Amino acid sequence: MEIDNRMLYSQTHEWVLVEGKNAKVGVSDYAQKQLTDIVYVELPAVGTHLTKGKSFGVIESVKAVEDIYAPISGKVINRNQQVMDKPEMINNEPYNAWLIEIEIENPEELKELMNPEDYKIFLDTEGGRW
Repeated sequence: MEIDNRMLYSQTHEWVLVEGKNAKVGVSDYAQKQLTDIVYVELPAVGTHLTKGKSFGVIESVKAVEDIYAPISGKVINRNQQVMDKPEMINNEPYNAWLIEIEIENPEELKELMNPEDYKIFLDTEGGRW
């Protein structure tokens, strides 16, 4: 299982890549492996306000349908149409197949996310909801 050292991670297995005042959000390698073959992704419209911890979309695989949760609060400024058209990209390259880009509302929320080392420990000890 791969953990990208550029990212921050949530306990629900979303990753965050901070790029200035914005952040891209996707699902971790661990999450995509648990889901197996991803066949559908539903993402919010540009302009939608996200609240940390609340569901913002759905990811569906041949095995399960799971909510995707906002790791931080902010406004959706972009969504990855390529991933919506070809959701299997998440299985092939989970750290390049970002889902949405958001304008960070509260940078302090980033401190509540796990760094790669802490995420590895979390996976080794607690696993998660998948």
